[in-house]
Amino acid sequence: MFFLPHLYRHPAFREGMRDVSPQSPGIAAWGLMTGVAMVKSGMSVFEAVAMTLTVFAGSSQLAAIPLIVAGAPAWVILATGFCVNLRFVVFSLHLRPFLMHLPLWQRLVHGYMTADISYVLFTRKYHQPGHTLAEKLEQEAYLAGNDFLNWLSWMGASLIGIALANMIPTAWGLGFAGILCLLGVQCSLASSRMRILSAAVAGAAAVVAYALPLKLNIVFAIAVAVILCLTVERLRPQGKTA
Repeated sequence: MFFLPHLYRHPAFREGMRDVSPQSPGIAAWGLMTGVAMVKSGMSVFEAVAMTLTVFAGSSQLAAIPLIVAGAPAWVILATGFCVNLRFVVFSLHLRPFLMHLPLWQRLVHGYMTADISYVLFTRKYHQPGHTLAEKLEQEAYLAGNDFLNWLSWMGASLIGIALANMIPTAWGLGFAGILCLLGVQCSLASSRMRILSAAVAGAAAVVAYALPLKLNIVFAIAVAVILCLTVERLRPQGKTA
């Protein structure tokens, strides 16, 4: 979307880039670590680059890498990626009224490029879809600016990680750095009691089910957290907020 002149020349495009810029170093660090992890796991440079450019989902990539290395069946890898990225279904439903006026190919590009931080920043700024063409253009330009810098930070750092992976010693502890990076992202998203509950339940369930083969404890943890939170949401009195 950033290559359309009417978007990148709009002031909201630059505003979107400016709003996501504080998070860019963290996104880049995560991308760098993911790039290194792919090559260190035994993937070829071509495979790592292809996965980075087509998948563009850090948590899904990190979940899939140990399964690929372990020779897990394709359905297990796909199911894990589906569960990890299930939140994007909710994002898409929320953003649908904002983007339905666009051609299909533009909506597909937005769907590919929109990430967690882009969604959070966009929905924080815009609560209702625009009514006029000018308002709709502003919202699209802001989202495109958000997406562009987020995508550039991730892709650039991930490709650098792939290129330098064989030069970086394992003793640097990049695996632990990756865990800290993910933990930081998780803490920044834990902005309500329901999200804190889901994170705590998922973490506990993953530990309890750690002995499951093929890293299926991750899938189990996601399922338990989703079921519990949906149950709590249904039982909670109307009007209560988390």
